[in-house]
Amino acid sequence: MSEISEFEDELGLEPIEPAILPLDAWHRGRGARMVEFAGYPMPVQYEGILAEHLWTRESAGLFDVSHMGQLYLAPAEGAEIDLDAAIEAALPIDLSTLKTDSVRYSLLLDEEGGILDDLMVTRWQSGIYMVVNGATKWDDIGTLREYLPDEVNINHLDDSALLALQGPKAVDALARHVTGDTVLADLKFMKGAAFKLAGVDAWISRSGYTGEDGFEISIPGENAAEIAELLCGEPEVKPIGLGARDSLRLEAGLPLYGHDMTPDQGAVEAGLIFGVNKRRRSEGGFPGAARVQKDLSEGTARTRVGLALEGRMAAREGAKVLCGDAEVGVVTSGGFAPSLGRPIAMAYVDAAKAADGTALQIEMRGKRLDATVVPMPFVPNRYYR
Repeated sequence: MSEISEFEDELGLEPIEPAILPLDAWHRGRGARMVEFAGYPMPVQYEGILAEHLWTRESAGLFDVSHMGQLYLAPAEGAEIDLDAAIEAALPIDLSTLKTDSVRYSLLLDEEGGILDDLMVTRWQSGIYMVVNGATKWDDIGTLREYLPDEVNINHLDDSALLALQGPKAVDALARHVTGDTVLADLKFMKGAAFKLAGVDAWISRSGYTGEDGFEISIPGENAAEIAELLCGEPEVKPIGLGARDSLRLEAGLPLYGHDMTPDQGAVEAGLIFGVNKRRRSEGGFPGAARVQKDLSEGTARTRVGLALEGRMAAREGAKVLCGDAEVGVVTSGGFAPSLGRPIAMAYVDAAKAADGTALQIEMRGKRLDATVVPMPFVPNRYYR
């Protein structure tokens, strides 16, 4: 099976023609292999997943993530409402410690504490800017509308594009084209600011989902092609597809919604309790709080772990994890790690088998693959702190 078909098999992608994003023609003009993802045609690769993965690790890769949902929450005109309190009733976030232009990871939970989505929250201007997953954005908007009072407007910024420039040389390439009150190189991880990018208004945060240093760039959709062309004109930058984005986030130990986290899992067993801020863990007052508190006090039956595999065969989502003849878990993400030269995986396993160094096996295509529980991230993160 080729690397491209393995990626499609892992994420369940099909080559169809759904809604169109601003950079669709630009991707096709650069020879991208397009597949359906989250309801849109998206580039899975240009010159090859392996090459694109390694290029991002050593230089800078430009990712189109415009399928993600960009939302802006603010009080309705004339409304007298405590926006922070309203949002804290919907999310397990502590907004009292979130400064202006700072970014924080959080979770959207259902009433039973299952994970509906993970998202990024930024205090921006007089409101809150959120980036949610593309495959869940419409459901997220509906859930937020249910959780939030009518005095809070939820604005879907569907006329904006979102780019991610990731890699150790991203700051050099991007700095040549931005101006503003903030020096781009001075931004720390999970901080953002308003800039002019080649004269275009841009909101830029030092963040991403690859484990590398880098930036996420929100710009008007009408300017997306010219900005993408400009950045890829820099010698450090190449366009990168979804295939390498998936292998990079897997090496970084970052879960993918719909695979490594679903409504069947809670924040504690998913290893995402940092998305429930400390004050909220004790105070509660958000959907699913009872489960979070119970799981923290009593523990969970299973937990998400990293697995390093022997040999060259990769494990795929749904493969059984075994200890002897006993089934003790299931793989939720797996693939070949180009930076390590070996296959890796994430899985949920029985808590008693989750300690680092535990020897397990994965049943894959009638074979048993030896695997060992290892710490995550598999490849050290290189965020600029």
